Amino acid sequence: MFHFKQFSVDQSGCAMKINTDGVLLGAITQADDPKTILDIGTGTGVIALMLAQKFANAKIDAVEIDEPAAKTAGRNFQNSIFYNRLNIHFSSIRDFLDEHTENKYDLIISNPPFYINSLESPKEKKSLAKHSEVNFFDELAKDVSFYLADKGFCWLVLPLDTAALVTTLMAKNDMHLQREISIHSYPHSAAHRVVLCFGFKDVAPEMSKLTIYKAVGIYSEEYQRLLQPYFLAF
Repeated sequence: MFHFKQFSVDQSGCAMKINTDGVLLGAITQADDPKTILDIGTGTGVIALMLAQKFANAKIDAVEIDEPAAKTAGRNFQNSIFYNRLNIHFSSIRDFLDEHTENKYDLIISNPPFYINSLESPKEKKSLAKHSEVNFFDELAKDVSFYLADKGFCWLVLPLDTAALVTTLMAKNDMHLQREISIHSYPHSAAHRVVLCFGFKDVAPEMSKLTIYKAVGIYSEEYQRLLQPYFLAF
């Protein structure tokens, strides 16, 4: 059980536990008072819960293809003060969207599987959560373009090489990069992740960086400030 300031997350039954990628994405994501949010691959539901805390007027559809994880996320939602604004859907994103073709979302978010063409994990569930092929992101880009509201945003967290691919695929679907935040472990280390924001407006993207640690075992002030609304330690 992982306790946050306004909710708790039970991780049992989830192949992918709460990690820095997910909480960073949830904390960094910005939008203009979104009313509808889609969380693709919700896992434990932690990002959906963070967004429910951040955006008080939003109703959130959280989709998860792994049944035990979906059940865990559903329990986490029901046990939170945001339960009436959170909906868990045990489904592939393709099946869910095919059944809800009328939906438009002000915000789409995902911490997706991103190890393209890497070796498969010996554990089936972790393989499902962490491995993907290019066609997954090709379909994701098409879906975002179709289901995102005209003034909406899509936020993703990805490794650098996958981010370049996804940016290209998004551009083919008239989605433009709005913001790019490179994530560094230490001030002088190379970026190991990137948070991307896409939208329909063709603009020069805003580029920035975020450093997690200022020294070994010591979180940076910017990381603490970002996670302060959520983490008990901050």
